[in-house]
Amino acid sequence: MSKKKEKQEVPVQEAPAEEVLEEQSEEVETSESEPQADTPGQEPETSPEEAGPVQEATVPREQFLRLAAEYDNYRKRTAREKESLWTDAKADTVQAFLPVYDNLERALKQDTADEAYKKGVEMTMNQLKEVFAKLGVTEIEAQGKPFDPNLHNAVMHIEDENLEENTVAQVFQAGFMLGEKVIRFAMVQVAN
Repeated sequence: MSKKKEKQEVPVQEAPAEEVLEEQSEEVETSESEPQADTPGQEPETSPEEAGPVQEATVPREQFLRLAAEYDNYRKRTAREKESLWTDAKADTVQAFLPVYDNLERALKQDTADEAYKKGVEMTMNQLKEVFAKLGVTEIEAQGKPFDPNLHNAVMHIEDENLEENTVAQVFQAGFMLGEKVIRFAMVQVAN
């Protein structure tokens, strides 16, 4: 313990007060005159007055870019929604006319002696098909095609060796599509 006390009691030489004041004033002058980096290779810090306008200018620019992107997304989304509404409205309208199409198709299949009646039905059917074509409505091809549950509604099965398995043997009711949207599935008979 005595050795520790001896080490602690070693007197420290004090510098004269004038020298300490001179050193401190030199340090203050050098720090004010040129900014120095905290670590080697690091750029000197800039004062808030110098960095302020640059940082303040980037904030509104970023806000503007975000706002422009949000508006662009909004515009695209509303355009898609508008197109979807238009397609749904057309599909609903066409669906309302499909019973008329079915009645005309049945009338064409009936044997009638009245040629004028048959010609009138054919003309009406052709006009309806033209209107559907103008609206972009197409009939789903089913007869002799492979069964597709996304397009066809199988209501019967038949054993037929002349047809391949899962082939549409007969169409009971025509199906229709508007673009990629199915308005009505084709009601079919499928061969096993």
